Amino acid sequence: MSTALSIQEVTDAQLARYAKLIYERTGIHVSPQKKTLLSNRLRRRLRATGIDSYEIYFKHLQGLAPNDAEWDAFLQEITTHETYLFRDMAQWDWFRDVFLKDIASVARAGKRPKTLRIWSAACSTGDEPHTIACCIADRITDASRWQIEILGTDIGTGAVAHARMAEFGQRAMHLVPDGYRRRFFSKARDETLWSAKEQLRSWTRFELHNLLEPLNEQPFDLVFLKNVLIYFDSQSKQRVIDNIRRVLAPKAYLVTSAAEGVANLLKDMEHLSGWLHRTGKSQSA
Repeated sequence: MSTALSIQEVTDAQLARYAKLIYERTGIHVSPQKKTLLSNRLRRRLRATGIDSYEIYFKHLQGLAPNDAEWDAFLQEITTHETYLFRDMAQWDWFRDVFLKDIASVARAGKRPKTLRIWSAACSTGDEPHTIACCIADRITDASRWQIEILGTDIGTGAVAHARMAEFGQRAMHLVPDGYRRRFFSKARDETLWSAKEQLRSWTRFELHNLLEPLNEQPFDLVFLKNVLIYFDSQSKQRVIDNIRRVLAPKAYLVTSAAEGVANLLKDMEHLSGWLHRTGKSQSA
């Protein structure tokens, strides 16, 4: 590897080509202001692959399938963000103490079936779906009589594989209440990891999915879409929101993050807070 490569930065023209490729495949917008960041992340991949120029690496990426290991490694470098269980505690308080309490009460009264379908979109390594499962196991006391399905999807093959392992390090577990940790997790392998117990695993399913594409699933009662659309421009956000609308059941909820910037794209939904939205009586396909 040449010394020149270690100090080389991506040119504006190269950045534009990489940004266009990323946008076309994922909807993620890489602004010119992120030139240095992209240069650093690309340099890591060149060192890892032994490829000695940005141009050759770009041509290599162009020829890769979306499920190729190197494309996935490249994408994870570009989109890496922090994730851990019970992130944004106010939302989990609402989920446990309002949403789950209400549906359990309605189900006990015989006014709805004991079924629950939740989608964690862009779930990364599975922290959010397993947080969902913890809350359900705690709040729905007759959960064994329910049909519960939590779908976690992500664009990264490595992230999905990690999520399916259902193992979490100390950093990912740092906000998990002690009671939940004892009830729903056990120490794994080398004692530095926590493994989700079978009850949580039995409710969770993880699939590879690009949010720019429609999801072929039955309607969901609740969708979590958090800390992902901040990487998208307005056109891509609209495409993602339209895809999500298609799988929201009547009177279903959509949970976003306050920084997502989608309120103007959800004008047909009831806005209950800066991050909580609800569909009407019916949804159009």
